[in-house]
Amino acid sequence: MNGRSRFCLAGVTCRYGGSVAVRDVSMEIPADGITAFIGPSGCGKSTILRCLNRMNDVVPGFSMTGTVALDGEDIYVPETDPVAVRRRVGMVFQRSNPFPASILDNVTYGLRLNRSRSRADLEVKAEESLRAAGLWDEVKDRLGTPAGMLSGGQQQRLCIARALAVEPEVLLFDEPASALDPISTERVEELVLELGKNLTVVIVTHNLQQASRVADRTAFFLLGRLVEYAATVQLFTNPRDAQTEAYVSGRFG
Repeated sequence: MNGRSRFCLAGVTCRYGGSVAVRDVSMEIPADGITAFIGPSGCGKSTILRCLNRMNDVVPGFSMTGTVALDGEDIYVPETDPVAVRRRVGMVFQRSNPFPASILDNVTYGLRLNRSRSRADLEVKAEESLRAAGLWDEVKDRLGTPAGMLSGGQQQRLCIARALAVEPEVLLFDEPASALDPISTERVEELVLELGKNLTVVIVTHNLQQASRVADRTAFFLLGRLVEYAATVQLFTNPRDAQTEAYVSGRFG
């Protein structure tokens, strides 16, 4: 892998109550390009994703050992503010979750929460973020209408715009297209590819074809362990591990 690491995970083990969900995961995620996490349901890939911005902190009974460093700094030390981490590491969830507010207020929510800006500044930033999410031309004449009136694919791109508005360094996607139709899925994939040119992007997906289309690197998880992590082309065409080969060839999962 070229370039510097954005994340460095060392010996990460995660538990929900007494149940181990992820065991002894160590990996580096470069600052450049797109990294995909693949594996069957319940393999731990979403748990690891949420470790990257401390979203697991809000889950009752969650505990973690090991270290997760962001740009060389451990984000789990007591003095680290999880909210500050989440400003740097944005997240887009499996199902779109627009707030019950206007399109404009959805996009600018984080900006209004974190700092005081003029209405004009908010509108400029909203346009910039909606353009980056490929949604501006579709909504520019109805920014005051409720976000819930948008289609499912538009709502997901609105959530991406909302995440982009606070200028994160990293964007995490947890199955962002699993609830979308094929055309909307294609739009989201195109957007992920575009965002990966300027941001660190990590995407969890069940769709192996999606991983092969968008990711520079792919990590395969199974039963809470990291089985293999390599350049996407290598992992799909010449995997080192027999379990990886069985999964990517469709023999299980």
